[in-house]
Amino acid sequence: MAQFDIHRNTGPRSEAIPFVVLVQSSLFDGYRRRVVMPLVRRSALPGNTAMVGARMNPQFSVDGMEVVLHPLDMVSVALDQLGECIGSLSEQGQTITDALDELFSRSWG
Repeated sequence: MAQFDIHRNTGPRSEAIPFVVLVQSSLFDGYRRRVVMPLVRRSALPGNTAMVGARMNPQFSVDGMEVVLHPLDMVSVALDQLGECIGSLSEQGQTITDALDELFSRSWG
Protein backbone atom coordinates (compact mmCIF):
# COMPACT_ATOMS: atom_id res chain seq x y z
CA MET A 1 0.00 0.00 0.00
CA ALA A 2 1.58 3.26 -1.11
CA GLN A 3 0.75 6.95 -1.13
CA PHE A 4 -1.45 7.83 -4.14
CA ASP A 5 -2.69 4.26 -4.61
CA ILE A 6 -6.26 4.09 -5.95
CA HIS A 7 -8.70 1.83 -4.11
CA ARG A 8 -12.25 0.82 -4.92
CA ASN A 9 -14.80 2.47 -2.67
CA THR A 10 -16.69 -0.22 -0.77
CA GLY A 11 -18.98 2.26 0.95
CA PRO A 12 -22.65 3.01 0.32
CA ARG A 13 -21.90 5.85 -2.14
CA SER A 14 -19.73 3.76 -4.45
CA GLU A 15 -21.88 4.54 -7.50
CA ALA A 16 -21.08 8.27 -7.28
CA ILE A 17 -17.67 7.75 -5.66
CA PRO A 18 -16.21 4.63 -7.26
CA PHE A 19 -12.67 5.18 -5.98
CA VAL A 20 -10.60 6.79 -3.25
CA VAL A 21 -6.94 7.77 -3.40
CA LEU A 22 -4.65 7.19 -0.45
CA VAL A 23 -2.93 10.43 0.56
CA GLN A 24 -1.38 9.45 3.88
CA SER A 25 2.41 9.35 4.14
CA SER A 26 4.04 5.93 4.48
CA LEU A 27 5.48 7.20 7.78
CA PHE A 28 2.15 6.16 9.31
CA ASP A 29 1.81 2.70 7.75
CA GLY A 30 1.93 1.11 11.21
CA TYR A 31 -1.37 2.75 12.10
CA ARG A 32 -4.65 0.86 11.55
CA ARG A 33 -6.28 3.57 9.40
CA ARG A 34 -5.54 5.37 6.13
CA VAL A 35 -6.42 8.92 5.08
CA VAL A 36 -8.09 8.93 1.67
CA MET A 37 -9.76 11.43 -0.64
CA PRO A 38 -12.74 10.54 -2.80
CA LEU A 39 -12.54 10.38 -6.56
CA VAL A 40 -16.06 11.43 -7.56
CA ARG A 41 -17.53 10.39 -10.89
CA ARG A 42 -17.70 13.61 -12.90
CA SER A 43 -21.20 12.75 -14.10
CA ALA A 44 -22.34 12.57 -10.45
CA LEU A 45 -21.33 16.15 -9.65
CA PRO A 46 -24.05 18.77 -9.31
CA GLY A 47 -24.65 21.30 -12.07
CA ASN A 48 -22.11 23.77 -10.65
CA THR A 49 -18.85 22.20 -11.76
CA ALA A 50 -16.88 25.41 -12.12
CA MET A 51 -14.25 24.07 -9.74
CA VAL A 52 -13.57 20.91 -11.79
CA GLY A 53 -10.09 21.12 -13.20
CA ALA A 54 -9.15 23.88 -10.77
CA ARG A 55 -6.14 23.38 -8.51
CA MET A 56 -8.24 21.94 -5.67
CA ASN A 57 -10.37 19.65 -7.84
CA PRO A 58 -8.19 18.09 -10.54
CA GLN A 59 -9.74 15.60 -12.91
CA PHE A 60 -8.31 12.14 -13.68
CA SER A 61 -9.22 9.17 -15.82
CA VAL A 62 -9.39 5.98 -13.74
CA ASP A 63 -10.51 2.61 -15.10
CA GLY A 64 -12.16 4.34 -18.07
CA MET A 65 -14.09 6.84 -15.89
CA GLU A 66 -13.64 10.57 -15.57
CA VAL A 67 -13.32 11.31 -11.85
CA VAL A 68 -12.67 14.46 -9.86
CA LEU A 69 -10.61 14.70 -6.67
CA HIS A 70 -12.75 16.00 -3.79
CA PRO A 71 -10.46 17.05 -0.91
CA LEU A 72 -13.27 18.54 1.19
CA ASP A 73 -14.61 15.02 1.77
CA MET A 74 -11.28 13.56 2.91
CA VAL A 75 -11.72 10.80 5.53
CA SER A 76 -9.84 8.26 7.58
CA VAL A 77 -10.74 4.65 6.73
CA ALA A 78 -9.99 1.48 8.68
CA LEU A 79 -7.65 -0.83 6.76
CA ASP A 80 -10.23 -3.61 6.63
CA GLN A 81 -12.71 -1.21 5.00
CA LEU A 82 -10.37 -0.16 2.20
CA GLY A 83 -11.26 -1.74 -1.12
CA GLU A 84 -9.04 -3.44 -3.67
CA CYS A 85 -6.07 -1.44 -4.99
CA ILE A 86 -6.58 -0.97 -8.73
CA GLY A 87 -3.76 1.39 -9.63
CA SER A 88 -1.84 4.48 -8.68
CA LEU A 89 -1.87 8.21 -9.28
CA SER A 90 1.77 8.53 -8.19
CA GLU A 91 2.66 10.23 -11.47
CA GLN A 92 0.10 12.90 -10.54
CA GLY A 93 1.25 13.04 -6.92
CA GLN A 94 2.28 16.68 -7.14
CA THR A 95 -1.16 17.61 -8.49
CA ILE A 96 -2.79 15.86 -5.52
CA THR A 97 -0.38 17.51 -3.10
CA ASP A 98 -1.19 20.89 -4.68
CA ALA A 99 -4.89 20.24 -4.03
CA LEU A 100 -4.12 19.57 -0.37
CA ASP A 101 -1.99 22.71 -0.24
CA GLU A 102 -4.88 24.71 -1.67
CA LEU A 103 -7.22 23.29 0.96
CA PHE A 104 -4.95 23.85 3.97
CA SER A 105 -2.70 26.79 3.26
CA ARG A 106 -3.52 28.68 0.10
CA SER A 107 -7.13 29.62 0.74
CA TRP A 108 -7.26 33.37 0.97
CA GLY A 109 -10.94 33.78 1.87
